[in-house]
Amino acid sequence: MKTIAQLTYIPLYSDHPKEQVQDLLEFVAQHDVEVDVNYLSTSIKGDSDVVFELIREVYDSMTLEGQKFRFHVELLSPTAE
Repeated sequence: MKTIAQLTYIPLYSDHPKEQVQDLLEFVAQHDVEVDVNYLSTSIKGDSDVVFELIREVYDSMTLEGQKFRFHVELLSPTAE
């Protein structure tokens, strides 16, 4: 099963939010998922386990770095691709 997730990451209280978003995109690109970067969000598609693990890794990584952020995740129903 493949899962599609739409991720929106919003750095708060940052002097360099674009750099933080770019760092996140580079992190996501290192994983075995299809990535589609849009103006306000990024969609990822991959095996359900990989997508959910990636979401957790992104959240944990940003938390460990002590950043303040909003992280919106929207999931679509799985596909049989």
